Amino acid sequence: MLGAAFLLRSLSFVPYVIDTDEGLYMVQAQAWLRGEGWPLVAVWDMHPVGAPFLIAGAMAVFGQSLAAVRLLGMLAATATATGLYAMARLLRLPHIVALGAGVLYLGMTNRFNGLATNTEILFAPFIVAGLAVALRTALAVLDRAEPPGYGALAGVGVLVGIALTIKPVAMPEGCFAFAVMVLPAWSRRLISFPRVLAMAAAYALFCLSPTLVLGALYALIGAFDAFFDAVVVAPFRYADGRLPAVEAAWLIAASMLFLLWPFLCAALALAWRRSHPRAALFGTAWFAFATVAIMLPGYYYNHYFLIWMPPLSLLATVGLWQLAQRLWPARAAIALAAMLGIVAMDSWADRTAVRMHAGLAIRFPDPVGSVAEALASSIEPGATVLIANYHPLVYMLANAAPPSRYVFPAQLTGDFGEVAGIDMDAEVARILESRPAAIVVDRGWWLSMRPTVREMITRTLDEAYRLSAEVGEERGPVEIWGLR
Repeated sequence: MLGAAFLLRSLSFVPYVIDTDEGLYMVQAQAWLRGEGWPLVAVWDMHPVGAPFLIAGAMAVFGQSLAAVRLLGMLAATATATGLYAMARLLRLPHIVALGAGVLYLGMTNRFNGLATNTEILFAPFIVAGLAVALRTALAVLDRAEPPGYGALAGVGVLVGIALTIKPVAMPEGCFAFAVMVLPAWSRRLISFPRVLAMAAAYALFCLSPTLVLGALYALIGAFDAFFDAVVVAPFRYADGRLPAVEAAWLIAASMLFLLWPFLCAALALAWRRSHPRAALFGTAWFAFATVAIMLPGYYYNHYFLIWMPPLSLLATVGLWQLAQRLWPARAAIALAAMLGIVAMDSWADRTAVRMHAGLAIRFPDPVGSVAEALASSIEPGATVLIANYHPLVYMLANAAPPSRYVFPAQLTGDFGEVAGIDMDAEVARILESRPAAIVVDRGWWLSMRPTVREMITRTLDEAYRLSAEVGEERGPVEIWGLR
């Protein structure tokens, strides 16, 4: 699996930026490692702290570099693929099918910015491991009438709880894991309904335990209010602005078309579900809960659809196995490997071709790296800089200090300012009045900033700054303005 991950995800080490969120987690992790403050305290975000904690761990082991973070993503994807293998074997699928499910997952992570070390890549191994334990518990009920115990419940709960510290959308799949463990035993009257309720309460506590531990740690450093606001309150502020149902339906349909071949293969698993009924039922139910997880935030950004990948990989591989047995019964394993290779390589080749055609960081310089080099050459190391509407990763690459706890452009200068629960226009005004050493403006995304912010930045640039460098980007120039 690690070898397949290296082959299918090797391009993750090429570009500086694949997803902007990843850069924010790196800035948080670097600030913590440098002793500038914990995530949420030194650098704020509306996500839990699991992702920056894991990224900080990778940087501590492998060095404070982009390669260390992408290696973490590769290892996380490998762990997820290995968990899918274990799950398929528990479902009594052949060895080649189990391997195929993992490899297909690795290939499909090229889609939807999945080469970035983003939250969906990081929490997937914990969800898949938890579901594998839950499935093993359910099979013990079905095959040996062995009721679930609290040991398995604790293991699954803690694994799901770790996933929740990375992103709250793991909750629906966590509910599914509990249902897998308990419903078969209850339906066969191996446990009573009061015991189900007691196990549900215990499971909820196990799932909460990692978050409670983190909350206690933040309380010890006197920052529980920042932790509570970001982890509990801010997601509700974020969820206030859901997309209309019609627009959401279009985005879901478009994402399904990006995964047309895996969906068609999964349909075969359902059409021939009598051959492997447990795998078809489990995979379908899992996919349904994964869909709820995608819909939960209400915004449908492309990386949310990475949550589909594990159950879809399992179902698609089972479907291809059924087809292989019908097309070439004597050499079904060879037929499966060939068809699976085509489907997995389709996802890999599609994204790889786009990157090769654009040539950024391959045939041409990566604009993000060029901006970071130009910025670093125009300021003193550690100088305070405002990156108004460009990638926050540049703070790390240019060895520049953020001017505020709020560094994510969508929150600081964009349309999500209310998520932080403060007057973000006032925060931008404070930053500009402090006269940072440089201001970075992406003209291609100029209109993505709030009108009030555009007015403030224009006035400040006219009054106190001069254009010191300009780097071409896909949508337009990125300007670096130095203090006069």
